[in-house]
Amino acid sequence: MPSAGLTRHNCDDCRSKTSLRKGRPKAFRGHLQDFTVFQLQLVTPIVWLTRLLVGAYPQWYGCQPSRKQRIYFANHTSHMDTIVIWSSLPRQLRGMTRPVAAKDYWDHGLLRKRIAMKELNVVLIERHRAEVHADPLAPLKEALHAGDSLIIFPEGTRRPQPLPSPFKSGLWRLMREFPEVELIPVYIENLHRAMPKGVVIPVPTICSVRFGAPLSHTIEDPKEDFLERARQAVVDLAQIS
Repeated sequence: MPSAGLTRHNCDDCRSKTSLRKGRPKAFRGHLQDFTVFQLQLVTPIVWLTRLLVGAYPQWYGCQPSRKQRIYFANHTSHMDTIVIWSSLPRQLRGMTRPVAAKDYWDHGLLRKRIAMKELNVVLIERHRAEVHADPLAPLKEALHAGDSLIIFPEGTRRPQPLPSPFKSGLWRLMREFPEVELIPVYIENLHRAMPKGVVIPVPTICSVRFGAPLSHTIEDPKEDFLERARQAVVDLAQIS
């Protein structure tokens, strides 16, 4: 992915732009400043550190980066999965894509909480709900209604193995309520070796993130058939050599 280059401005241009800025209303300048800060937050040290440690090289098969609303669903092998997929997306998509993560993990510790809320803008979910009848997908549905894309892990928990286990029903339920949202399978290669359960500091390794073609679906799809097709789409990406 090409990086944005820096261009040299001549003095006349700079003076002209300074003059224009002085003539702008304060409210406009405030919005411009907020937007600039938001853009800078997207180019965060977490992205560069992730790429330094594990690569997080994106590979696109059957689809390309797009601003369409999407649900990226992936295998889940480590706590770094969330950061790795988000970091592998182009910068212009990171601001509109929110990882879904467990509140009991990401909402604890100052550094972890800052990464989750200030950098990744995660959607936090309760794995251990006090209200038995509460909808665990409510925060995800709220984000989708707001137009955000999501990164989810349908297995529901991390497993130190290269291929995903059977998917839980959450992805199927979201598909039925938001049939117009594209479903993009994602396979994270090698990350189970870099940071399996119990490892605090990642072992430097080369990891790739493979994005597949949108999964075809209709709201009439039977749950078990749909979930198996979704899982197989991730497995197919794992078998690309």
